Amino acid sequence: MFDFLGDYDLLGAFWTTVQLAVLSAVGSLIWGTLLAAMRVSPVPLMRGFGTAYVNTVRNIPLTVIILFTSLGLNQTLGVALGADRVETVNFRLAVLGLVLYTSAFVCEALRSGINTVPVGQAEAARAIGLSFRQVLGLVVLPQAFRSSVGPLANVLIALIKNTTVAAAIGVAEAAVLMKEMVENEAQLLLISTVIAFGFVVLTLPTGLVLGWVGKKVAVKR
Repeated sequence: MFDFLGDYDLLGAFWTTVQLAVLSAVGSLIWGTLLAAMRVSPVPLMRGFGTAYVNTVRNIPLTVIILFTSLGLNQTLGVALGADRVETVNFRLAVLGLVLYTSAFVCEALRSGINTVPVGQAEAARAIGLSFRQVLGLVVLPQAFRSSVGPLANVLIALIKNTTVAAAIGVAEAAVLMKEMVENEAQLLLISTVIAFGFVVLTLPTGLVLGWVGKKVAVKR
């Protein structure tokens, strides 16, 4: 019943999915943290940019963003992100699109964590002469990250599932392989079950582990 699976690179497709998820998660965490810092910044221009970015990007479908990176940045403006091969260009563009989209949700998860930090701690840090950057980096963000593990885990799980949208620009991940398999084999239910099981293997342990970590590092108030 599963003999036909040997004709397809199932592990290779899911490895591409894992790479998309990991690279996009790292990029989203970095950019999302910067956006969260902007949103609580005392500088009005930075607060305005952070707010506008988050509210705009969260209301744009991910498919539109992914297609924009391919049709707009690559085909119209010639942005190739330092790659020569089409497959590599599409992969990097997909990562860029996922980072631009997911970072908005990372920002809001972190901002919710920032809001759990007592205001008195930041005021005390400023009273002893720390700058805004020092207050944020030494006092606020460490506690915010500990409080945001749960929400960030949910964002990561959503990101893993959202990698399937990269199929729109031809990235050879699990969704592309599923489409190819469905077109070639008369095993729709079986193929769907196999691909779905693959995503469960990726997302379920991630949620369980990060949920456990969240309980361990939670700040006791």
